[in-house]
Amino acid sequence: MTLELYHNILGPYLNARYILYVNVIAQPSDYLKTLTTFMFFHSFWSPGVDVCSTVCAVEDDISQCASSALNGFKAWSVLSCYQRAKVLLRLVSVLGQHGQCVSELCELCGASCSSSTLIRQLQYYSSWAQLRDTLITNWTPLGVVAVVVSDDCSLYSLMLKVLPALAMGNSVIIVPGLNTAPPALLLAQLFIGAGLPAGALNVLTGSDMSLCAKVAQNPNISHVTYSGNKQDGVMLCKATAGMGVPLSVSPCIGATCPFIIFESADIDSAVDEVIETAFKKKREVHWVLCVQESIVDSVVTRLKLRMAGMKCVALRSDGDRVLVDAAIQEAQQQGATLIQPCSVPPSGAQYPPTVLCGAAPSSPFVVCPAPGPLLPLMTFRTHTEGVTIGNHTPHGQAASIWTEDLTLALETARSLSVGSVWVNSHSVSDPCMPVSGHKDSGTCTDGGQEGLYQFLRLRSSPPPLPRSSPVSMDYSNFGTAACPAIIPDDSDPASAPKPYPQFVGGKACKSVSGCSLAVQSPGGSGVLAYCPDGGKKDVRNAVEAAIKVQPGWMKKSPSARAQSLYSLAKGLEAKRRDIAASINVQTGLSMDEAEKEVELGIARLSDWAAYCDKVQGGALPMPQSGSALSFPEALGVLGVVLPDKNPLLSMVTLLGAAIATGNAVVMVPCQKYPLPALAFIQVLQSSDLPAGLVNIISGGRDQMTVALANHSVIKAIWYWGSAEGCQYLQHTCTSPLKTLRLFCQKDEEGKDEGKDWTQSHPSFMEEMWRNAVQWKSVWIPTA
Repeated sequence: MTLELYHNILGPYLNARYILYVNVIAQPSDYLKTLTTFMFFHSFWSPGVDVCSTVCAVEDDISQCASSALNGFKAWSVLSCYQRAKVLLRLVSVLGQHGQCVSELCELCGASCSSSTLIRQLQYYSSWAQLRDTLITNWTPLGVVAVVVSDDCSLYSLMLKVLPALAMGNSVIIVPGLNTAPPALLLAQLFIGAGLPAGALNVLTGSDMSLCAKVAQNPNISHVTYSGNKQDGVMLCKATAGMGVPLSVSPCIGATCPFIIFESADIDSAVDEVIETAFKKKREVHWVLCVQESIVDSVVTRLKLRMAGMKCVALRSDGDRVLVDAAIQEAQQQGATLIQPCSVPPSGAQYPPTVLCGAAPSSPFVVCPAPGPLLPLMTFRTHTEGVTIGNHTPHGQAASIWTEDLTLALETARSLSVGSVWVNSHSVSDPCMPVSGHKDSGTCTDGGQEGLYQFLRLRSSPPPLPRSSPVSMDYSNFGTAACPAIIPDDSDPASAPKPYPQFVGGKACKSVSGCSLAVQSPGGSGVLAYCPDGGKKDVRNAVEAAIKVQPGWMKKSPSARAQSLYSLAKGLEAKRRDIAASINVQTGLSMDEAEKEVELGIARLSDWAAYCDKVQGGALPMPQSGSALSFPEALGVLGVVLPDKNPLLSMVTLLGAAIATGNAVVMVPCQKYPLPALAFIQVLQSSDLPAGLVNIISGGRDQMTVALANHSVIKAIWYWGSAEGCQYLQHTCTSPLKTLRLFCQKDEEGKDEGKDWTQSHPSFMEEMWRNAVQWKSVWIPTA
């Protein structure tokens, strides 16, 4: 393809061909409004020159692309694993022929990615394409996957989404940012030339997140995955809320990451590398330098020496200069001192490399750094204090640790709440390493075998959300309608329905409001019992209790957690008659059926106990010299709004998945059948689980959903409820990002909620387990 052939205008790549917009040249009045000028950057910070333009796709392009991708999925997914792997391997030789062209184009676009890196990705994912049905049994591709990246995202991050989706048998629609649009268009042409079926890979060019929302709205799209900056990711979450399409987000741009130097480190190497990553490389993250007090003078002396002679760094715009000046002024007002190799220009979009010594962890210029060559420097005294400072950032993407003490390195790596840890190195990447953003740095895992599952679903499970159009909602008023709460009349205890407590912080208690809800009998003819009407304050108290015990529970050995779960199963067995009676009275099932559900619940808790020490990660096959490890970690505090179907069995299944993996949990019984969950409190009271690890709060589903969604500590929410509730969570759980598992209960009987809780297939348990963990990778060089 030559630019002249297409009049220096790059259009979408659909169904194995470029769309040539002749009308753009002949009749520019309307269509030229859809053009966005593409800037080729000769270097990252330098101003660009206009070389070509990209066309913003319109409605017809999106519809044609989705239809093409659906046909491409049918052709691609029916191929055998060997045939799909063969196509991806053929691309290795194609890139060998055109690698220089791809690399130069990436360099011009500011989306640097070497051909050797792309070849490594292809080799890795072609092997997974070959082994999918052998090692990942009972899973099937999703269908058409839309891969969206922001303008500042790298080509490597884009292909870390595209290649595993293709390897698992999906077709892909790429919605690239400005920097990655030309390389993505070129690679799409090379893919088709290597034998990928027409329509299996399409590229839609555009200018903003509104195009991505229009793509997601198409009913042929099965999944949307995003990589890039947090702001665009939040916009996409809000724009796609209520469409019924699952969305995974990887905000890999703009995170704040700690660079920790201990007194046992090779200081010269550490200082050289921090200057390299903070001031000389294209930065996708902001680094914060944390130095142990005993060596801070030595580190500062070496920083001054290494920075001597460095020149000003070009900023992206004059607006960035304003932000940098404001950050410097704020830092100096707070007592920070500056290390700069040259004087500051009075104006213009450039600034010298600057170290801000004496920064405080809570300073805005540390938490949300300005977009320029600024490196805050903080000190710490002990290992524990260093970890605390490293975890102070709201992000959890990566960290670099410098020490010659391997034990210290591994202890620190375990303690940091980040997805990637590099020991005596930084920015090491390989497709075999799972990248899972912790805290506010993502809702999915990319890379490794673990990253494949976002593009797969269980064969036995239908899509969790029905495709639909977003409903018009006032998000500020959702969940504010008061339930018909009452204060129980205790004047005649013999005839009054039994009041049930909720369970917060290891204690059975009333709701903070003191109000209760009436629990109706199966036919709705009478009141069976009263349950507490919980709210935001109850959730706050439960989360406060949970965060006190969750770190200690996570650090317990897997065998210790298993023994606690076995004990919980024995406690349920001891109370089986009482629990079965609550199921019988609440749901109308016969006692035989109720006892069968309790029996399944006992077996399920025992299954989770056995599962505790069975999947623990391991070593990774890195091509470089060194050792790479990956292991699963708990998410933290989970919020669970329970389903109507199988109220006891579904509860113990989700409870077991959460605590077996080291999480704490705040559970909301289904509003229709709350009694089995509330009766289970007596089992929890007799167990040896730490107080606060499991909390059960009853109340109106919508009100409790709002309380869970707006609590910043809760990392993930598993929700069974209405379409409006799903839409509210998708729109609201963006600051900080929460991992969502949403299931829409389509009818009042709860007969169509997607999961058969009685099944015992291993992949059913595996799916639950994977939803309850996040992954961490650690890289340790040996040479």
